[in-house]
Amino acid sequence: MKLIFSVLLTPVAVLLASGQALAALQTKTVEYKHGNTVLEGYLAYDDAIKGKRPGVLVVHEWNGLQSYAKKRTEQLAKLGYVAFAADIYGKGIRPKNAQESGTQATIYRKDRQLLRERANAGLKVLQANPLTDIKRIAAIGYCFGGGTVLELARSGANIAGVVSFHGNLDTPNPEDAKNITAKVLVLHGADDPFVPEEQIKGFETEMRQANVDWQFISYGRTVHSFTNPEAKGEIKGSEYNPIADQRSWEAMRQFFAEIFRK
Repeated sequence: MKLIFSVLLTPVAVLLASGQALAALQTKTVEYKHGNTVLEGYLAYDDAIKGKRPGVLVVHEWNGLQSYAKKRTEQLAKLGYVAFAADIYGKGIRPKNAQESGTQATIYRKDRQLLRERANAGLKVLQANPLTDIKRIAAIGYCFGGGTVLELARSGANIAGVVSFHGNLDTPNPEDAKNITAKVLVLHGADDPFVPEEQIKGFETEMRQANVDWQFISYGRTVHSFTNPEAKGEIKGSEYNPIADQRSWEAMRQFFAEIFRK
């Protein structure tokens, strides 16, 4: 009798297992526009989760929306968020080397208004997604993207928080910090040669004068691009640090737990 009972249970177990397998990470390339410029972002979410959930906008490094930013977008989806990686440069503009990356990044660093508009265009896509709880949205960015999400905050975007991973901190318009309503978290390599001490001091002064709710975490023995395993030191002062990567990701998760608390 025990044997028959076991056999009868087996198809049920199979059905349950197959039902669980149907729930999976969903990803999608999303075309959208800023003016006449076509942009191509990347959406990720877990369809095992029902209903609305917090949204996270992801902004890429200086080499454009490529595999690294997409991987981070998928990681966020696995944590239960609906995540959208914005495209700042435009569809098909994916730099292949440091020179091309520098050329593209310079366009937007010289025109912060355009940079803010491109970031806000991506934010609108995330806000319009039916899975997004529009009262609980954050933006994160890496390197070029870190500076971008800070500019998004300075634009007065209605979001709960921004997280900069090894991003630039400078801005030509520090007085715009008065527009910031988001909480701000900066995750920085203490030995990053691309973000000099005067830039850090300027940022801190900017945040204090605007009475922003901000945090600054500096990781020792850590340089630029510390979250990206592909940064292997070919560019001096830019190298992956697995310990700082793990610590910074956990700091972001704790930050989200705070700002998304109902």
